Amino acid sequence: MGGMDLGLEVEYWVIDGEGRLCAGEEVVAAHDRIDHEFVAPMIEFETPPREDLDRVREDLREVLEAGLSAAEDAGKGLVPLGTPLVAETMPAISERGRLLERLYGEGIEHAKHCAGTHVHFDKRAVPDQLNLLTALDPTLALVASSPYYDGRRLAHSSRAYVYRYETGRAFSRYRDLWEYTDSMNEWNARLDAAYEELRALAADRGIDDATFERHIEPENSVLTPVRLRLGSPTVEWRAPDAALPSQLLALLEDVTTAVSALERRSLEIGGDPGIDGRAVTIPAFDDLRDLTREAIVDGRTPAVEAYLDAMGIDSGGYSPLSEEITAGERIDHERARELRLEYATRLRDDVASL
Repeated sequence: MGGMDLGLEVEYWVIDGEGRLCAGEEVVAAHDRIDHEFVAPMIEFETPPREDLDRVREDLREVLEAGLSAAEDAGKGLVPLGTPLVAETMPAISERGRLLERLYGEGIEHAKHCAGTHVHFDKRAVPDQLNLLTALDPTLALVASSPYYDGRRLAHSSRAYVYRYETGRAFSRYRDLWEYTDSMNEWNARLDAAYEELRALAADRGIDDATFERHIEPENSVLTPVRLRLGSPTVEWRAPDAALPSQLLALLEDVTTAVSALERRSLEIGGDPGIDGRAVTIPAFDDLRDLTREAIVDGRTPAVEAYLDAMGIDSGGYSPLSEEITAGERIDHERARELRLEYATRLRDDVASL
């Protein structure tokens, strides 16, 4: 896939000088590629589409340096963790966000407490891209950045765990991994069905159809780890936590190498996973789902590492933040603020080293 454009989006938390979550208006104003997210303490940093990973690195460094400088001037910091570690009260800040609060009810709380990374790939052989990025879901273990959610040690990636598994049956299909697809027609049929079910749910919640359609379109009605974006137009991969930029860039390079292998190879489902001169082979979906849950809950287990190695990704080259955050089974707000301040410093140092 020579010349494939890539774009990166990463969400970070804003804190004050005491480690408390706070709004980040000054940071958003520092660059046109910094934007508000769902709740006030979370902001998103974006890079434009680039063919060259070195350009992605340069763009990410530039936008982060601008945000960090503005944050420092305001006595604030940015935190590269997948969750705020403890429970926080964070109302939505946009009209669409408030609509989603009405629509999802308590099920929206997990989304408010989850910071992640999104990678946009040029659409090429789209079903193959969708299926391969789905199969690469266990790589999230390599950049997991928070084992804590709501003050308790929950999973290697507590963000992925709550986002996918604790939203309730009514909403899990909008957050969890979708099965492989045979064609664009099949994928779009699934998306249309999910959209119409969400429309019906909105009506039950007293949301009129015009309001629903104004804020929710089929492509943004699902927040699955892999999805299609028509406006971009890209295949969007949303599996990883927010993490240090150097870690995300390393993962982007590994995943891009795997996706680029589709240029000269067919994609095969089932059999022994791996990439050879003829094909990219991915596991049956049930086997993948088990590996993904293992990666989310336990991290870099021997089974997860063996699978990623077969896909050309060396797990030993990564040092997930989740593996170094040790504070017992439960933490309080004071300890959470200390950790946020510590990792805000780590983020500044990491950007300086890019």
